[in-house]
Amino acid sequence: MKNSGRVAVRLRPRGRGDALLGFEDGVLRARVSAPPTDGRANRALCKLIAARVGVAPSRVSVVHGAKSRDKVVEVASVSAAELTARLTD
Repeated sequence: MKNSGRVAVRLRPRGRGDALLGFEDGVLRARVSAPPTDGRANRALCKLIAARVGVAPSRVSVVHGAKSRDKVVEVASVSAAELTARLTD
């Protein structure tokens, strides 16, 4: 997608609450309480990232690793540098 940023994410589903835990070795670590069935954990992750970045959840999508803990998430209309800056705040 044009003018979009991507970030690598390591997701822990069925965690104790939803949280972005920060970057470790260039990978954003995240935890959601949703189970990894029927894409619920992925949707919870997209909502969590959207809230932190300040965009609509529809602008956030998992583009790689939908059935894995290691994912690549894309945020439309936000540059890669801006995305990283907003996620590290």
